[in-house]
Amino acid sequence: MLVLGIESSCDETGVALYEHVTGRRDYRAGLLAQALHSQIGMHAEYGGVVPELASRDHIRRVLPLARQALADAARTLGQVDGIAFTQGPGLAGALLVGASVATALGFALRVPVVGVHHLEGHLLSPLLADDPPDFPFVALLVSGGHTQLMRVSGLGEYALLGETMDDAAGEAFDKTAQLLGLGYPGGPALAALAAGGEPGRLRLPRPLLGGGGLDFSFSGLKTAVSLASRSEAAHATADIAAEFQEAVVDVLVAKALAACAASDLDTLVVAGGVGANQRLRERLSAAAGATGIRVHYPEAALCTDNGAMIAFAGALRLASSSAGDYGFSVRPRWDLESLTAP
Repeated sequence: MLVLGIESSCDETGVALYEHVTGRRDYRAGLLAQALHSQIGMHAEYGGVVPELASRDHIRRVLPLARQALADAARTLGQVDGIAFTQGPGLAGALLVGASVATALGFALRVPVVGVHHLEGHLLSPLLADDPPDFPFVALLVSGGHTQLMRVSGLGEYALLGETMDDAAGEAFDKTAQLLGLGYPGGPALAALAAGGEPGRLRLPRPLLGGGGLDFSFSGLKTAVSLASRSEAAHATADIAAEFQEAVVDVLVAKALAACAASDLDTLVVAGGVGANQRLRERLSAAAGATGIRVHYPEAALCTDNGAMIAFAGALRLASSSAGDYGFSVRPRWDLESLTAP
């Protein structure tokens, strides 16, 4: 089954081709091609994503990217057996672009169309790595819009263990970067600045580290950064960035390992844009290894939004069910726990 996947939930347009073969364990081999356009340059001028501009840019990019992916995979549109698109969550206008293009193509080709949960795509993306995890596992979904711990028993079998009570980790990175006068996107810029600083020269809080169960909170940490940067004994910006990053990593590592212990599982999956942060990977791998927990990460290109994860998740669902129609809709807000197995 050859599936064309379209991702357009926010500020990246992604298209990919995934070929699903029943019984094949090497999921990575099914990824034939992917093409991606990032809108970072366009939104940088405004210091953040402008939804209307994002939607208009998706319209311009999606079909040329689809043609590029087909050419790279040496396939034709007539060979496509199904189409997957990001149905939510995300920006409503941006989601509508992917939904309308996917539905129109599916109707024209007379092939099934399936809407994919954006976070399910992220959650399953580590299966595309050279060393994929086995079900069940604990997943740390950590991105600009979400910070959640999930118990994953199989496709569509997700149980929420903990989540952020306010800002997501990636959102905290971006807002803190803005406080420190860094550019957009803030997360990578702050991580780069932190590499030249020394954590511990000031002390920032580790929210809910000693309590709160498996839930997170990062808004107070952002406030502490604001106060530290404006205090009479103002610290070097690089030291503030390093301490901030260390505080976030401390919390993410502790909560992720606690979730594994509470679930009695020794496999942890990290997914989402913040999962590309090198300090998080170093600290989490070291701490998990010391306790016998195996950590799986997607490759860096699959941490951010992309079409490959949508094509893959859509292929798994289409292969397990005959579901798929042309009555498209989008879900800007969509609870991952509401998904069911196909």
